[in-house]
Amino acid sequence: MMEPRITIITLGVSDLERAVKFYRDGLGWPLSQASAGDIAFFNLVSGIVMALYPRPLLARDACLEDNGGFGGITLAQNVESEEEVETFLSDAVRAGGRIIKPPSRTEWGGYSGYFADPDGHPWEIAYAPFFTLENGVLVLPE
Repeated sequence: MMEPRITIITLGVSDLERAVKFYRDGLGWPLSQASAGDIAFFNLVSGIVMALYPRPLLARDACLEDNGGFGGITLAQNVESEEEVETFLSDAVRAGGRIIKPPSRTEWGGYSGYFADPDGHPWEIAYAPFFTLENGVLVLPE
């Protein structure tokens, strides 16, 4: 049986240098020294690693045809307040991202908004008052 775990999320990017600058310099995420050549790694608080890799190379590696556009996936970061949603989205815009859904109250009882990174990857920044964050890690009820 396979354990329910993700260790690396890899985003295919059109310009690796621009993407690294967005996450490292714009959002302040620490770039791992394991980064080399065509791949960049970021250690995330939760123990998951996010990688940036040129989109054509990622498609070839996965034996997929790259048609561009929305890939049916979003990334999300939960924060501890509505104010943090606003701050994070503002920081993302200053770093070179763009708002794709302004922050607002949600039908599920929280507060969230979406931004796109320079390659168009959609990120939701959400405050869910009924979820618990412990040292930045989302803890769901069992």
